[in-house]
Amino acid sequence: MNQTLERWSSRRAFILAVTGAAVGLGNIWRFPYITGENGGAAFLLLYVVFVVLLGLPVMMAEIMIGRAGRRSPMQSLGYLASRAGRNTGWRWLGLFGAFTVFCILSFYSVVSGWSIDFMVHAFRGSFSGQTAPQIGAYFNDFLANPARMTFNHTLFLVMTMAVVACGVSKGLERLNNLLMPLLYLLLIVLAGHAVSMDGFGPAMAWLFTPDFSAVTPMVFIHAMGHAFFTLAVGACALMAYGAYMPDHQSLPGAAAAVAVLDVLVALLAGIAIFSVVFTQGMDPGEGPALVFITLPVAFADLPMGAFWLGLFFLLLLLATWTSSINLAEPMVSTLVGWGLKRPVAALVVGICVWLVGLLCVASFSTLSDFHVIGSMNFFDVVSTIPPEIFLPLGGLLIAIFAAWVMPQQEALRALDAGPNGFRVWRAVVRWVSIPLVVLLLISPLFH
Repeated sequence: MNQTLERWSSRRAFILAVTGAAVGLGNIWRFPYITGENGGAAFLLLYVVFVVLLGLPVMMAEIMIGRAGRRSPMQSLGYLASRAGRNTGWRWLGLFGAFTVFCILSFYSVVSGWSIDFMVHAFRGSFSGQTAPQIGAYFNDFLANPARMTFNHTLFLVMTMAVVACGVSKGLERLNNLLMPLLYLLLIVLAGHAVSMDGFGPAMAWLFTPDFSAVTPMVFIHAMGHAFFTLAVGACALMAYGAYMPDHQSLPGAAAAVAVLDVLVALLAGIAIFSVVFTQGMDPGEGPALVFITLPVAFADLPMGAFWLGLFFLLLLLATWTSSINLAEPMVSTLVGWGLKRPVAALVVGICVWLVGLLCVASFSTLSDFHVIGSMNFFDVVSTIPPEIFLPLGGLLIAIFAAWVMPQQEALRALDAGPNGFRVWRAVVRWVSIPLVVLLLISPLFH
């Protein structure tokens, strides 16, 4: 088992890469609508608390394993378990992670294809003057057209795998160095534009003035789940990134910077989106349709609405592109660890994900009446079970491995926070993060 030879060139490159991995649909599509459905500011506050107590410690555990092993996720887990005199069957957690991201990328690529279509039509002004039923009809017609859906799915996947095939320094790092600053610039421009809107004041009050009477046990669970989902932990993807981490870099400092940048994206996206929604007198609790139906309607009557809406979908596309690269990397690095050349590994992964993605595409048209589990079609299954069950389960096993199984001296060295910092991290993971993940996993039993 050879160690990984590639490294991120700098601390900044590593932080931008992991931030690019974390920032995606969870921040710009899921965060606004789940915040809207769960009462605004109280949910936001709980989400930030769980990022600190749950997401961040498990993220550090995942990166730490990759950094200590300096191999693909499977190889790192097997190597460190062997070093601790434990069962090397832990390496199969890496394969479980690869399967999880395989499922997620198959639907992620399809949904990201929606943003390509909507971006092009937004910049053309196709949504100007359209009502909600008209845009809803357009969206439904698009979903029911397998040829258009397949074209966008294919285009997005080619964009993703082409970058991964180029490797760490020439592919992942170069793209992140370009796209992440651009993403933040677009967010700041959109949020800055929101300041001039009539709905900016009400949006800020709704987002930042907590109403704790709206907090229910399920609001806690949703906040916990979103904190986990948005940091991209639990699928061994960050383990692959940790393997490329520079030797002399504080892991807690880098992980904290990523968490701050990730939450900042969600906040800026929320400010931009809800300012538009409140300006137009719409309901912030519109659900998953908020981005693809409500926002086009909301932007339609604003000055230069087509430009601002196009800019928003460009932002969504860039965020999902950097995230999808992160999803593909652990699968590709696993195949590289098995002896395949990186471009060949990227091609194999890309073709397999593309084929499963076709089933997701067909779930809205030719396979719409085919139910896999209960009333859930194929798209429903892969867009629900892997993010909501497999990710927390993977995160739980990663946290247990890092805090209880791997050699603690290796963990101490990889965390690079000093003995006291290591003891604090280990105590938080053992007695706070792990119980919270267990609670998250068993929560469906109570509703």
